[in-house]
Amino acid sequence: MSTNNDSTQHVQIAVADPTPLGLFGLAVVTMVASAQKLGIVEGVSWVLPWALFCGSFAQLLAGYFDYCHRNIFGATIFSAFGFFWSAVGMSWMIKAGTFGPGLAAGVDPKAIGFAFLAYFIFACIGTIAASSASLFLFVDMVFIDILLLGLALDGLGIGGHFPHTMAAYAEMAVALISLYGAGAGFLNNFYGRQFWPVGAPLGIWKK
Repeated sequence: MSTNNDSTQHVQIAVADPTPLGLFGLAVVTMVASAQKLGIVEGVSWVLPWALFCGSFAQLLAGYFDYCHRNIFGATIFSAFGFFWSAVGMSWMIKAGTFGPGLAAGVDPKAIGFAFLAYFIFACIGTIAASSASLFLFVDMVFIDILLLGLALDGLGIGGHFPHTMAAYAEMAVALISLYGAGAGFLNNFYGRQFWPVGAPLGIWKK
């Protein structure tokens, strides 16, 4: 007598919540980058390492493990912005002539302006989802929206110097809010209770 067993087993890897790491990476790179935009530090040379490692690698790592968690919001947002900082870092290197004078000579800021615009539209979609996650995530995403809108307008040459200033202050706000979120995620997971509050979801879009 034979038995035909067509059942499929799904194995999920148990990993810790990567959200604190992703938020910490975002907080560090935006704090350094906003200091540069505000004129507190000069140039982007010392911003670049934090863009590549904290902004890019830390968020890509968090995004990967959020996919393991089946957390579509964290996985998509962290991964998307991890690639964002990789591209921004490479753009800075091209402009500085790292890849040769030919590429540096062909730099057109409007190209990155359109990239920022695409990210702004995507971030607005993420903000809708964040409103159903927590108040912290919603507020953080709103300031990310403002940051990306300022960067897009600045890159496209619209609005004079105001979009640059708007982006700078929004980016500093993102850094501070994300740092709080990283601390809350770390302590709440560590103690297994709400050590630092992140706020209830707004529940605007849920039935």
